[in-house]
Amino acid sequence: MKADHKKVERYLKTARGQIDGILKMMEDDRYCIDISTQLMATIGLLKKANNEILAAHMRSCVLEAVDEENREEKIEEMVKVIDKLAQ
Repeated sequence: MKADHKKVERYLKTARGQIDGILKMMEDDRYCIDISTQLMATIGLLKKANNEILAAHMRSCVLEAVDEENREEKIEEMVKVIDKLAQ
């Protein structure tokens, strides 16, 4: 993976901390909207991490595949990922 490891790691560690906080909020029976807000923030961080990884994949693996025999396979991989993101 050629993504910025530090950036992705920071997003994921922050998301992990937020999830721990959300679990505590649920245990404390906090206001649902506050919990939902934290969930959306966590989802945003996970999306940022995923975007960083996918962008790196496109810049490396997919770009390299353009000149190779497996380009159709790499394009199909990206189509499947984009389909999943659209759900």
